[in-house]
Amino acid sequence: MSTLGNFIWNIADQLRGVYKPAQYGNVILPFTILRRLDAQMDQHRDVMRELAAKTPNAELLARQVKKQTGLTFHNTSKYDFARLVADPAGLRENLTDYLTKFSDNIDVFSRFKVDNEIATLAEKDRLYLVVKQFADVDLHPKTISNADMGDLFEELIRKFAEASNETAGEHFTPRDAIHLMVDLLYAEDTEALTKPDIIRSVYDPTAGTGGMLSVAEEHLLTRNPSARMTLHGQELNDQSYAICKSDMIAKGQDPTNIKLGDTLADDQFAGQLFDYCLANPPYGVDWKASEKAIKAERAATGEHGRFGPGLPRISDGQMLFLTHLASKMRLPKDGGGRAGIVLNGSPLFTGAAGSGESEIRRHLLEHDLVDVIVALPTDMFYNTGIATYVWILDNTKSDERKGLVQLIDGTSFFSKMRKSLGSKRREIGSAHRDRLVRIYSGFDDQTDEDAEFSKVLPTAEFGFWTITVERPLRDEDGKLVTDRKGTPKPDSKLRDTENIPFLYGRKGERDAPDRDPTIKAYLEAEVLPHMPDAWLDEKKTKVGYEIPFTRHFYKYVPPRPLEEIDAELNVLVKEIIELLQEIES
Repeated sequence: MSTLGNFIWNIADQLRGVYKPAQYGNVILPFTILRRLDAQMDQHRDVMRELAAKTPNAELLARQVKKQTGLTFHNTSKYDFARLVADPAGLRENLTDYLTKFSDNIDVFSRFKVDNEIATLAEKDRLYLVVKQFADVDLHPKTISNADMGDLFEELIRKFAEASNETAGEHFTPRDAIHLMVDLLYAEDTEALTKPDIIRSVYDPTAGTGGMLSVAEEHLLTRNPSARMTLHGQELNDQSYAICKSDMIAKGQDPTNIKLGDTLADDQFAGQLFDYCLANPPYGVDWKASEKAIKAERAATGEHGRFGPGLPRISDGQMLFLTHLASKMRLPKDGGGRAGIVLNGSPLFTGAAGSGESEIRRHLLEHDLVDVIVALPTDMFYNTGIATYVWILDNTKSDERKGLVQLIDGTSFFSKMRKSLGSKRREIGSAHRDRLVRIYSGFDDQTDEDAEFSKVLPTAEFGFWTITVERPLRDEDGKLVTDRKGTPKPDSKLRDTENIPFLYGRKGERDAPDRDPTIKAYLEAEVLPHMPDAWLDEKKTKVGYEIPFTRHFYKYVPPRPLEEIDAELNVLVKEIIELLQEIES
């Protein structure tokens, strides 16, 4: 497939001077799919035309075509690649006719904006050369299976991503990151990996070009060739949607399972649940465009809706995708589901007690949905070098994992790339990936060499109460200022807040204790000895959750001895003096 991929990509030689290398995919990808569809329809054209002539109803025609040909799409044009090439003078008009005669479920060409590319190619006298070369490529199903065609299209997408370089990160997730997510997702599903003819569904609400869906399918079929995976995704960007849907067509998947639109504002899989969910949403991007729809949905569905746990600040919508995925996992009574999502560090700790972010973490942790969080190396993605984390959610944890969260420090598990792709300078190879999965599977029984990279903590470890401590207001003479009932008035300038961990004074325990005795013990030990006139404003006490990931892996590094530092400074001072003397002389 790599060889054939190179052959097809070399057709881009005809585009030099007309297109920039980053734009080659705008032509190569849609024409590859068109050639594949053309080859698939080869032996069925007469049947399609006969059915179209006597079946004016589009839905009925689609059913009849599928019944008689097995294809989920059709085209009623009289043209194919052979006839297009045979009429160079009418090529532009005929090609446009061919594209417009596809069934409605084949909307990828309009999303690729192929009409614009045809106009450009025709104007620059390149259209016939491109169509002729694609006509010479044999993509018939008898020559290339759906699996091989999927590999071919993946190879072209990869080349497109590399050519796009820095702009690729918006719509392409690096394969090494996806492979790790998929490995972690499948790690607990032994049935899917071994049971014959098993069926599993996977869903990506930010599908991009379909990379996560493809890797999820490939991974399962590699382990269990008799398994069947149904792929579902929604994507906002037109071109990415077209590429993703084209990839599904190439693989023989149902293309209607790929939807176009804003997942947050309009979930086009509402009511559907899945075995696996995967997502790499945008980081730090506001959700103003979806705000009205999200708030209206939350008001209508309440706490049981996908946004019921809470709404994050408007400037960053990635936690909305987190709660969305949590709502899309198959119910425990039906076998349960698992979800993987890549996020930056913000969702771990942003937001004080009672904020939307904290309430989302509270919902996930109190419902025991967080299975593991893995810190990835920096410089892993095409368009950002920041720290990122893989969250794995699970609503049917094994008994040994119930009530616990595993944190894995994978920041050192990488190798440097020979050539950077945008901001991506590091990759997780198979050896590092296998070790991370081994650490995950080892859970609380790690080898000595792996133990430092894994922490297993009770969910209560991440909870805390934020209390408000008041102190009395006093006049200049030091007397207490009271209200009519004689109750001291608080001095807002002396007001303080304290965070009390759920497990304060209970090291080694797993369950959160009663609130009031814990807060009382904290006040008596930590506050009143220093401020005996302080009191607690119970009405302002709030519950909060945060996951201080780096704190749990912090390693104390003692400062260097003063003697060593002095010696180094003396050497530097001597060098500076010598340089100054040279300048003076």
